Amino acid sequence: MKQLRALCLIFVLSCFGATARAEAPVRWEIRSENDQGFFEFDINEGIYSFTNRVAITYSNAILTADSAVANERTGEVAAEGNVIVAGRGIVWTGERVVYNFKTQQIQSDKFKTGQAPFVIAGEGLTGNQTNQTYSAQNVMVTADDYANPAYKIRASRLTIVPDKYFEAENATLRIGDVPIFYFPRYRRAIGYRVNHFDFTPGYRSVHGPYLLTTYKWYSAEALDGGIHVDYRQRRGIGVGPDLTYRLGKLGDGTIEYYYAHDDNPRNAVITERPLPTDRHRVAFSHQASIRTNLTVKMAGNYQSDPNVDRDFFEDQYRRNVQPKSFLEVNQAWPNFTLDFLAQPQVNDFQETVERLPDVKLTALRQQLGVTPLYYEGENSVGYYRRQFVDNSTNYAGARADSFHQIVLPQTFFGWLNFVPRIGGRFTYYEETDGPGATTTEETRAVVNTGAELTFKSSRVWAGAENKAFDLNGIRHIFEPALNYVFVPRPNARPPELPQFDPELLSLRTLPIDFPDYNAIDAIDAQNVLRIGMRNRLQTKREDVVQNFLAWGVFTDWRLTPRTNQTTFAPLTSTLEFRPRNWLTFQSETRYDLDRRRWIESDHHLVIEPNNVWSMSLGHRYLDSNSSLGLGLGYNLITTSFYYRMNENWATRVSHHFEARDGTLEEQYYTLYRDLRSWTAALTFRVRDNRRRTDDYTIAATFSLKAFPRFGINSDRDKPSLLVGY
Repeated sequence: MKQLRALCLIFVLSCFGATARAEAPVRWEIRSENDQGFFEFDINEGIYSFTNRVAITYSNAILTADSAVANERTGEVAAEGNVIVAGRGIVWTGERVVYNFKTQQIQSDKFKTGQAPFVIAGEGLTGNQTNQTYSAQNVMVTADDYANPAYKIRASRLTIVPDKYFEAENATLRIGDVPIFYFPRYRRAIGYRVNHFDFTPGYRSVHGPYLLTTYKWYSAEALDGGIHVDYRQRRGIGVGPDLTYRLGKLGDGTIEYYYAHDDNPRNAVITERPLPTDRHRVAFSHQASIRTNLTVKMAGNYQSDPNVDRDFFEDQYRRNVQPKSFLEVNQAWPNFTLDFLAQPQVNDFQETVERLPDVKLTALRQQLGVTPLYYEGENSVGYYRRQFVDNSTNYAGARADSFHQIVLPQTFFGWLNFVPRIGGRFTYYEETDGPGATTTEETRAVVNTGAELTFKSSRVWAGAENKAFDLNGIRHIFEPALNYVFVPRPNARPPELPQFDPELLSLRTLPIDFPDYNAIDAIDAQNVLRIGMRNRLQTKREDVVQNFLAWGVFTDWRLTPRTNQTTFAPLTSTLEFRPRNWLTFQSETRYDLDRRRWIESDHHLVIEPNNVWSMSLGHRYLDSNSSLGLGLGYNLITTSFYYRMNENWATRVSHHFEARDGTLEEQYYTLYRDLRSWTAALTFRVRDNRRRTDDYTIAATFSLKAFPRFGINSDRDKPSLLVGY
């Protein structure tokens, strides 16, 4: 008897020597897990005996056991006591296991293994890791992660193909110890991609009692989908399939279709257009990387009326009120990109600029030979049709545009960046035709000049510490910037041109320099200086650098304002303050310097100190009398509070309160229940529709823990999922 650790090296060398005549040496690694292991070696038979917890590694497999007997010639190990065999992505456990490291053959009297989310236990395990097929007898299979599972399948015989499927013979589904259903043969995929039903029963004022049912299926790696069969007592039946496909290099995509025979389509009318009884939607998307730097994107969205998504697919409606239909092809090279875009009007109730098609060649910023000059440009040509909702002012025509710009990046004193630029643009417009045509054939020339001045400075206080704000050193980064743009008045101004690419109203500040400013048909004289500044205070938390405070502020000084402009653009401020890992405050505001009034503000505070409770507070304000011309404003206060009462119960409450007229617009109350293997949520929602009847909804959702229905925080970020779609 020799102490194992002292003789490991001799054992490994003897293995190499014993196999010197083989094509490749058998590479063993043996170690004691508690530094008290011993072994014996029979040099004639090549048999090693290990005791007191040993770990044996060979190639990509490892075996641990209380004791083991190994044959270094055949590679077979007979192990006893808390045996664990891990290799090729699967782990087996048992009390007595015979495993061959060379052939990957395994035998066990009683065993247990896991292939997420399933746990499998049984007797008489035999199999081969090379062929990845195993069989066992008197087997129990469950996805309930408890010592005494609430539901399980008992089978007389089971065949397991790891990462693919298991197949049971003479299988019985049991709830507790009560048999529920018998399967002569039962086969199911291993993993989270398994066929299952989702049910959402509930009641809504405008729908009446309803039951939303989805059967999700997975036929192969390349195809899966779902089938919706819904019933709403006041609205009727809705059905439709969803498909998700994966075609390798040809790309991935989704196809969705939904049809509802609406018995009462006027319940949720918000437009003057009457809604049809037969309502449907088709949504298609596809994306492919044909080869390196060649991508194709397609989307098609057809709706029978403007409210079908709002009535039946609320989450999608909130994400995108007017989904587009288009085909986009992009080919990229190191210095150039070529884009092809086709965009038709699919829904006549949505205003669309049709591009039939639009082709653009972009020259990325690139150096001109050995000179210090850099060039960038855009060239596009297309046929466009602007389709309005009422079809009374549509017009169409061709347009060709060519833009070229030279920049001269310079650095002074090793820290001051100065980038002057000069460019020119020539645009040709065909005579437009249509009810809204107001232009004849036109050519427009534009010259643009400008310069950008920036620098970055920083300072570190390594010893600065503060426990209250979790500060472990501070780094301050200061980045001021000036950007000047001068565009002389072009020979043709926007009112004289068809507006295929106008300047859209936006709450975000638009670019002022070219080519980032892409409202081609709205280009007019400019003489403006953008003044900006960014500050960041950073600290190290848990060995990760985080922004303790990030603040940016900028405005435009219009040296020569246009007729509809003030001298200064709204002062825009963005702020993020994170005094602790669990406390975040974000703010974005816009202030009208000329009229001295707030135009917009958006504040959000999130508190997440632990997994017991969390809350968020938000305030969004938009001045209806601002120069943005966005119509009615709002003064919205949002709250959300989550509290876990114990291991089984939790609740979440959220509100949307409109302070302008004192209306509590939306209320959500959700009660969560942990049902051991399942989770359930009961949600009550109230909406104040002001002039119309209030909308009440109550719904229940269920999710098997092993196959979660919603992603993490989906119920918080998209609460409408808890009451349906």
